[in-house]
Amino acid sequence: MLLLIFLGIVFGSTVFTREPKAYREYELELFWSWKAVLRGDREMLKENLLNMLLLFPAGLLFPPLFHKKLPWWTGLAVGLFISAGIETGQLVLRRGLFEWDDMVHNSLGCMLGVWCSNFLLVRLKVYTNQ
Repeated sequence: MLLLIFLGIVFGSTVFTREPKAYREYELELFWSWKAVLRGDREMLKENLLNMLLLFPAGLLFPPLFHKKLPWWTGLAVGLFISAGIETGQLVLRRGLFEWDDMVHNSLGCMLGVWCSNFLLVRLKVYTNQ
């Protein structure tokens, strides 16, 4: 239930509460945001890091939801699926910039969340038989 509430907040804040634009926006160049960071754009660095943090909590919630450690790639795949939904919603509804970079950053954040959750659960000995 907590995961569904979290995802509702994420989709609400990234898609449904934004005002529609008159046109669709997209950036199809992969890693364009990191090129801007390398040129000294500190705001873009902040945006990239925040995009990684966006789905980190979802990644934290997945191993406890399934009552077991999950492989890192599960977090990456689930993060990609969620992020693709966000980006597609933004594109179709004209409520944000569709970009591959966001999908990469969101997926990495979800993957890191799964990894951290696995680490913490093992340390806390929640899953001793796994």
